Amino acid sequence: MVDAAISTYQPDRAAVASQWQLIWWAFKRHKLAMISLWITVAMYIVALVPGFFAINDPVAQNARATFSPPQRIHLFDTSNGFSIGPYFHPMKLTRDPQTLAAIFVEDTTRKVPIQFFGRGYEYSVLGLFNSNVHLLASGDPSRPLFLFGADRLGRDVYSRVIQGAQISLSIGLVGVFISLVLGIVLGGISGYYGGRIDFFMQRVIDFVLSLPTIPIWLAMAAALPQGWPATMQYMMITIILSLTGWAQLARVVRGRFLSLRTEEFVAAARLDGVSEGRIIFRHMLPSFSSHIIASVTLAVPAMILAETSLSFLGLGLQPPTISWGVLLREAQNIRSIATAPWLFMPGAAVVVAVMALNLLGDGLRDAADPYNK
Repeated sequence: MVDAAISTYQPDRAAVASQWQLIWWAFKRHKLAMISLWITVAMYIVALVPGFFAINDPVAQNARATFSPPQRIHLFDTSNGFSIGPYFHPMKLTRDPQTLAAIFVEDTTRKVPIQFFGRGYEYSVLGLFNSNVHLLASGDPSRPLFLFGADRLGRDVYSRVIQGAQISLSIGLVGVFISLVLGIVLGGISGYYGGRIDFFMQRVIDFVLSLPTIPIWLAMAAALPQGWPATMQYMMITIILSLTGWAQLARVVRGRFLSLRTEEFVAAARLDGVSEGRIIFRHMLPSFSSHIIASVTLAVPAMILAETSLSFLGLGLQPPTISWGVLLREAQNIRSIATAPWLFMPGAAVVVAVMALNLLGDGLRDAADPYNK
């Protein structure tokens, strides 16, 4: 009977689960965080291959589409019976007889079908090969679809928002990665060794944290030569944001290392002759890796907002580079607010990205907290 009972004993799933399994189970119960996870994944898929999701060439200008409003997509056609298939009416440009202001009205006599996986302008896929296949494409190349309207040069705002996601979202990831490396290395050294090294590192961290962030961003960004190519500007803006964002993480890592260096498993590793580097990166660091991941997800939106702010003020990335901050510079004047409110669509993209990443970080932090019931 005892042997039969032992053979049929099934341990509780939570009792034998790994730390990451427990975090994932807790995270799945956070509905807003799960929704934010899928939104974040979708945004980064779009940022990975923006040309596929764009409709028109983001740099192509159209003088007859200046400040053209967003166009509606129709799913059902009832003019000649009933048919299903997306289409749009092209915009017709007219002039006010008194003010000569441009007026756009739908030309309901024309219908342009919208093609899925249609052909359009050519773009590069991860720098490996070129393609001209797009998720959505106008059935008539001479009549483009402006889903979010057009700007002052007749460029498609929707395609520019999609293209700008690549720069804005990647700056957040690259900047946080550099800050993560600096924070873990410097904070780990400070907390592990203590003494004079800890005192010196903490004074450096105090100095960095005491600096006013926005003036420092402005001063460092203004010092960049205006004639640098877009790739160099991108790299330098990323470094600037990283150099001012590592101190807070370093302080957290230092505190965790101070509490862990006296633990029994660390003493056992030392007695076993394990090198200090292996103790830090193989034994101590993984013990609070879940906290680091949650901190990273909360730091990414701060980096995105920082890049957007610098570019919006004209001290970050410069045209022809396309980022959400650069696009928002188009909406700095009263005319844009009054006549072309769709130029604020990059701002909506920033809000969605920051909200999704913040909710994702909150969910990860709650799931990784062992005291959260």
